[in-house]
Amino acid sequence: MANAPTPEQMKVVDSRAKNVGELFYARVRETPNREAYRHPVGENWRSLTWGETGEIVSRIAAGLISLGIEPEQRVAIASGTRYEWILSDLAIMAAGAATTTVYPTTAAADVAYILADSGSRIVFAEDATQLAKLQEKRSELPDVIKVVLFDGDGDGDWVLSLGELEELGAKLLAEQPTVVADRVAAIESEHLATLIYTSGTTGRPKGVRLTHDSWTYEGAAVAAGGYLTIDDLQYLWLPMAHSFGKVLLSTQLRVGFPTAIDGRIPKIVENLAVVKPTFMGAAPRIFEKAYGRIVGMMEEEGGVKLKLFTWATKVARQVKALEREGKPVPAGLRLQHKIGDKLVLSKVRDRFGGRIRFFISGASALSQDVAEWFEAAGILILEGYGLTESAAGSFVNHPDQYKLGTVGLPMPGTEVKIADDGEILIKGPGVMQGYHNLESESASAIIDGGWLATGDIGEIDSEGFLKITDRKKDLFKTSGGKYVAPSYIEGVFKGVCPLASQMVVYGNNRNFVSALITIDPDAATLFAENHDLAGKSYAEIVSSPQMQKAIAGYVDELNSKLNRWETVKKWVVLDHDLTVEEGELTPSLKLKRKYVEDKFRSTLDGFYAES
Repeated sequence: MANAPTPEQMKVVDSRAKNVGELFYARVRETPNREAYRHPVGENWRSLTWGETGEIVSRIAAGLISLGIEPEQRVAIASGTRYEWILSDLAIMAAGAATTTVYPTTAAADVAYILADSGSRIVFAEDATQLAKLQEKRSELPDVIKVVLFDGDGDGDWVLSLGELEELGAKLLAEQPTVVADRVAAIESEHLATLIYTSGTTGRPKGVRLTHDSWTYEGAAVAAGGYLTIDDLQYLWLPMAHSFGKVLLSTQLRVGFPTAIDGRIPKIVENLAVVKPTFMGAAPRIFEKAYGRIVGMMEEEGGVKLKLFTWATKVARQVKALEREGKPVPAGLRLQHKIGDKLVLSKVRDRFGGRIRFFISGASALSQDVAEWFEAAGILILEGYGLTESAAGSFVNHPDQYKLGTVGLPMPGTEVKIADDGEILIKGPGVMQGYHNLESESASAIIDGGWLATGDIGEIDSEGFLKITDRKKDLFKTSGGKYVAPSYIEGVFKGVCPLASQMVVYGNNRNFVSALITIDPDAATLFAENHDLAGKSYAEIVSSPQMQKAIAGYVDELNSKLNRWETVKKWVVLDHDLTVEEGELTPSLKLKRKYVEDKFRSTLDGFYAES
């Protein structure tokens, strides 16, 4: 295949550490005085070196050992993304145990199911909210011997504070200085490191069994690309219960760059301006929201500013299109681009801190139009692809080797092929051992001698770049016999409509395509201020004649880009945005399509009542 990994890249991959503990402590020894992490404390940021982080992780790991944790036993973390999550995860693996991930938004009944199914022995809980779920279901959790609180005090019995756990560890290390090092030395590459429960767009979550080798491979494979260095600075907000975030942590251990951590999504843009990172990973929704906010503000501003913004963006798109095709850029156009960039686009980059070399997008499909807009603004979004079942990172575009609209090239050491029905199959060190306690599901997911059946449909071009066309289970056929890829249509809409938060395309066995649309709350507020709707509720704004007229125009623009049988004939704007809390999105912001279709069944059926 074209663009096969080089011998130098494979050398990096093949020289990976045996386990994550070994990888972590090698980093601590190599660069003890360099910054490892920074995290918010009030209005300020606190920074810690690798040496300091190593000491804390060792104390927590020893604390787990003192509580009786044995190799490959599970220890859960129920928390949002924060510095303590990473400390605990590293400590769990250094103790030879395996991390069970629990999203902080998970309902108490599902938390109990995950902890019981995984056989977790200890749970790190973020705060009183997470603790309350555990206390409510304690009778269903006989295996859980202790809960360790990040925020809050112990109760002298079942609950310890993180500080108390560290004290236990310090005492054990004083008595047995090599206790953690001995555990790390005994961990084999095939030992269980992480049990990630899929957030589940359908059905009950399944525990994905990922080994130490999966994570050391991910870090080495990204490092082999050569586009990240020890002098980069990462901003990390991704849910750490999701495999995407774990890939970036493994990469950090291998490369050695510092990471600024804050899991609060509303703080992302504000923090980027303060932290000034060089790269960040994110779900497409974050980029779509930023795009919608900036374009929406310009459209509402109108006048000379809008004309200047539109001109600068158009010129930049023309320049980037020529550069992608390897064609010369005329001197006049290049001069216009330089002027437009200085007057307009540089200000867009400043909103993200002014130092971003690239963003990495994963977890779901990114609108190509949004990607092209960011590229024109001088901010490259490198789309990647993988599943929890493949430890997330299987494909990625590179800063000097990318194609918008694709998810890039296979990671060095990962193989890919397309099945007869178009399904993408993956093989490599990142692929899971299987699903926990689910033999039949594991057998149907890993087929023909180790190939992971991804459930995604795609195609590989002559240079080896992979393009995802849709989820196998999401493709539907109209009653006229035409196949429709809903996620493609949804992505196009988000590219043309800066007001949009979500579009849910529907039409299986129906005679035309319809859609549910939601408006981004921030965009709705801005729209209201400029259309005599200020002070109105969200529901009043999105149902107003002004909003309905605007959306109708964007749907017409969408339809002009589609085949006739794909066009959206009927649609409705919902009176609320889709949320994780209502179960309509996964914690990684992916649409729960079947759940949403079932929830709004009467609305969808109504589209076809008179057709």
